[in-house]
Amino acid sequence: MDSSNGAGRAFIGSFTSAGGRGITVAAVDPETGALTVLGATDAVTDPSYLALGPGGRVLYAVSETEPGAAAALDVTADEPRPVGEVRAVDGDGPTHLALAADHLVTANYGSGSVSVLPVAGDGTLGPVAAVLAHEGGGPVADRQEGPHAHQVLPDPSGDWVLSVDLGTDSVRICALDRATGELRPHGETALRAGTGPRHLAFHPSGRHAYVLNELEPTVTVCRWDATAGVLEPVGETPVLSEDATGESYASEVVVAHDGRFLWAANRGHDSISVLALDATGEQPSLVTTVDCGGHWPRDLALDPAGRRLYTANERSGNVAWFTVDPETGIPRHDGSLEAPAASCVIFG
Repeated sequence: MDSSNGAGRAFIGSFTSAGGRGITVAAVDPETGALTVLGATDAVTDPSYLALGPGGRVLYAVSETEPGAAAALDVTADEPRPVGEVRAVDGDGPTHLALAADHLVTANYGSGSVSVLPVAGDGTLGPVAAVLAHEGGGPVADRQEGPHAHQVLPDPSGDWVLSVDLGTDSVRICALDRATGELRPHGETALRAGTGPRHLAFHPSGRHAYVLNELEPTVTVCRWDATAGVLEPVGETPVLSEDATGESYASEVVVAHDGRFLWAANRGHDSISVLALDATGEQPSLVTTVDCGGHWPRDLALDPAGRRLYTANERSGNVAWFTVDPETGIPRHDGSLEAPAASCVIFG
């Protein structure tokens, strides 16, 4: 791994059912950020989201299918190799996953639930230990007829697991029992009805979280109290200008390592929004939008050094990379890699 860039390899997920390669491993050029394919595997069907285990030796993938599944892969070589059993998640359409307290947790969009699978010492997955079903709905009839868990992640303290539900306009906070895998509901934060929260990202201070809404082009700013496990909405900010036209569905939100900027990817508008954050972290302001380098940016990722942004452009079938201006936060498009049906990018 080259310290000038902070990333030695990138892992790209894609929809095999739409012509994607599955999971692609790419080298990251330390000087330019350019990606070069090293290997790929289609051993997992529709691996739409990925997570890297501690030490970077094992990669985890959801299989966004009905019923859904999760898999572990050895990535010590350039071509990922499945290890252990592919495990059912006892839910439909898992769209996201995260590691927490020696477990893998998945957000199952189709069934509106969160599943917990134990991770063994060798990185392989055990059978589902627990499933927490969400309840509720929202006012957008064709998208919020029931719960749709879209993202799950641990908070910076590691004490809580948060799940973002597009269908119920809410974020649930749970405690995860390391011994049993049980998810114990602690609280549920209601957001404005019809906004359709999709993903959230924490400020590096750990005191704020930014919830990106898919059904309205806004980000909801929340205070986060890790001691009490309380998420408190304090305001909303548009991620597109008032003169933006056409339908747009935000996909991913990323916060700069120094807490000065926030970026959001917008499908349909096909852009990256740049928002400046004030010193408190509570007052984002839209600076500008730039072209995403393709069509339908499903994911947006910051490299470990915080110097570059990468978009996984699903419908144009490419991953584009951008150098971020450290003073303005505005990304400059530098290049692109063909990646059919690309759905996510992570680094390791």
